[in-house]
Amino acid sequence: MMGSRPSQPECLAGFEHINRYWDRTHSSWIAKILPGEYYVTTQPDEIVATTLGSCVSACIRDKIMGIGGMNHFMLPLRGEHAGDSWMSSATRYGSYAMEHLINDILKNGGNRANLEVKLTGGGQIMANMSDVGSGNIAFVLEYLQIENLDVIVQDLGDIYPRKVMYYPATGQLRVKKLRSIHNETLIQREKTYQSELDVRPDSGGIELF
Repeated sequence: MMGSRPSQPECLAGFEHINRYWDRTHSSWIAKILPGEYYVTTQPDEIVATTLGSCVSACIRDKIMGIGGMNHFMLPLRGEHAGDSWMSSATRYGSYAMEHLINDILKNGGNRANLEVKLTGGGQIMANMSDVGSGNIAFVLEYLQIENLDVIVQDLGDIYPRKVMYYPATGQLRVKKLRSIHNETLIQREKTYQSELDVRPDSGGIELF
């Protein structure tokens, strides 16, 4: 049964730019993130959603406090003559996406000891970017192993885009594989994001606390 629309809850500082809308089907406010974005919420009924192709999303929450969120990221492409400097840059982009998400959860009341992680994405949806999804997957799994954070659920790889809905308060992760791989909007969005990564300057490292 569709619920009535309550007033939009306040978002945490720094997330005012994220598109948030009322979804009648799920009777919830949804924060929809795009490539390169992330969102953290303390609201008990707010959902974080995205659509993934080659990108990966980490869904992380404090399972005691119900504070959590999701990111949506991709590593830059490895150039034909790339060497160690590319690896450093790629790791930095991935670390940036993971550390910002985790740090904002901790900053808003989460406890590192209570974090649970679920992963999805990394599909091979573009023939000319076949290594992107697998590279994203390899990075995020290695990153979480180094940080000693356990992955309790993962739905990674394959050839399909995914529609993702994450409920930080409960930890529920809903993933729908989109059987039509000819999603031009998604493909163009990821190509644009990838081109931005290729020209964006490196960002500094961030330490977890």
